[in-house]
Formats: sequence, structure tokens, C-alpha cells
Amino acid sequence: MTFSSILIMVVAGFFGGLANSIAGGASLVTFPALLSIGLPPIIANASNTVALLPGNLLGAFGDRHKLPARDAAFFTGLAIALVGGTLGALLLLISSDQFFSNIVPLLIGVATLIFAFGKDIQRGLATLIGGADNPILRNVLLFPTSVYGGYFGAGVGVMFMALFGATSSLDVRAANANKNVLGFLTNVSAAVIFAWQAVVNWPVALTMLPATAVGGFAGAKLIKVLPASWVRATIITIGTVMTVIYAYRTWA
Repeated sequence: MTFSSILIMVVAGFFGGLANSIAGGASLVTFPALLSIGLPPIIANASNTVALLPGNLLGAFGDRHKLPARDAAFFTGLAIALVGGTLGALLLLISSDQFFSNIVPLLIGVATLIFAFGKDIQRGLATLIGGADNPILRNVLLFPTSVYGGYFGAGVGVMFMALFGATSSLDVRAANANKNVLGFLTNVSAAVIFAWQAVVNWPVALTMLPATAVGGFAGAKLIKVLPASWVRATIITIGTVMTVIYAYRTWA
């Protein structure tokens, strides 16, 4: 690894962790950074999943007291997240580099739209479904969401929040706690598959990992003074620019 690539990973990891702690959307910063240093898309995605695990774990642990009752519906959701994340990772591994490269601009663009319009998606889904507590529908929708999380994952936290807002009576903090746990399980199951199949670039992942952790810690402090709207606007801008750049490189 060159000094410039290490610098890119550390800076992207820090700002990705910072963004995740304040507003979400870390992968819209970290994944393009890994592509920019020359990693093949599938290895970049797998390494990114591993690098972001500490932030996911800290988020899940920090919100554990806000989790709802540990009933059958709760544990069913955990099992679905594990299975979905595993399946998503396996689907990524059977994708060719060429196929995944061709859809990277689409994935980044969709993730940016999900992140930008998350609240509108949540309200629209709640209106469509009725907003009543519906654990069966919630688990049905949870499966494809978890599969997406294991396959790519950017914006999956927003999707989880929209799902809970539309199919449960949980308040925002409880829904966020559930989102963090499900997001961690989805990512850790995918990370295990990626590690098992040796598609993780460990020097890259382990270089970025502490930077994401430090960024997440800094974000927890800065959230008191730094407007989340600024961070959101920056992430949306980055996602939009990266979508345009990779669309031009791939499809032009």
C-alpha cells in the first residue's frame, strides 16, 4: 500500500464513521474511497463491510436498553437478518466482477436516493400499509432488506427505519435500537462469509477499521454541536458525485 492510499483509507474511514454516528450513510463515503485506490468492486465491498463492523457493534451495544420485548417476533427478526445477510453475501460472491462493476453506479445512486428521501419513504410506506403494528408483514419485508444489506448495504439502515416506521408502533428510539442490532447482524453474517471465502483485503480493512471507530466516537461528541443536516447534505453530495463519476466510467 502506498502512503496516498493509506491516507485515503484513514480519512475516508474517519469521515465515514463520523457520518454514520451523526446521520448514517458511511458506505457512501468509504466504498468509493476503496474503489479509488484500485480495489476490485467485490473485494472493496467485502473489505468495507468488515471495516464498518466496529461502528455497527457500538451502535447496537449503545442502544441495547431501548430494545423492545424479547418475544418471538423479535428473535424471528434477528434470525431473518442473519439468514438474509448470509444470502446477500453469497449472492455477491457468485456475481462476476464485471456484473458487479456494471451495477455499482446504480447501487450507489439508489443508496443515495434512499438516504436523501428516507423520511419520505418512511411516510409513504406507512400511508400505504396503514402504519399499524404488523409483525408478519415486517418480517416479510425484513428478508429482502437484509439480503440487500449483505449484498451491498449502503442505505440499509434507512430502509430498516422505514420498515419499522410503517409496520410497528415502536417509538423512534426503540426502532433505532432495533435497526442497529439488525444492521450489525446483517453485516457480521456477511463479513463471516466474505472472510471464509477470502475476498477481504485484510490490510485495507484493518487500516480503515480503527479510523471508522475513531470517527464514530468523534461523531458522538460532535452531534451536540454539528448540525446533522450539514452532514446529510455533504453525504448526499458525495453520493451524487460518485454516482455520476462511476456511471460515466462504467456506462459511457
